[in-house]
Amino acid sequence: MLKRFALGMIHIYRRYLSPLKPPVCRFYPTCSQYGLIAIERHGFWLGGWYTLKRIAKCHPFHPGGIDHVPQKEQKEEDPLC
Repeated sequence: MLKRFALGMIHIYRRYLSPLKPPVCRFYPTCSQYGLIAIERHGFWLGGWYTLKRIAKCHPFHPGGIDHVPQKEQKEEDPLC
């Protein structure tokens, strides 16, 4: 439920607020796209944390660049079990 709410808020931002600002994102993917991917991939809490960390880097003194969402860790299964 929190995941759907967060994704909905990002979609509302992208639809109604983002077009009012000039495109100045210094990252790829954009922060809103990053948030969508992070929350879809990692859930509300961890994905939200990654999104907040990314937004905190979004300022004129950070060089920006390509910053992909971390992959979800795969747990290795013990073949002997």
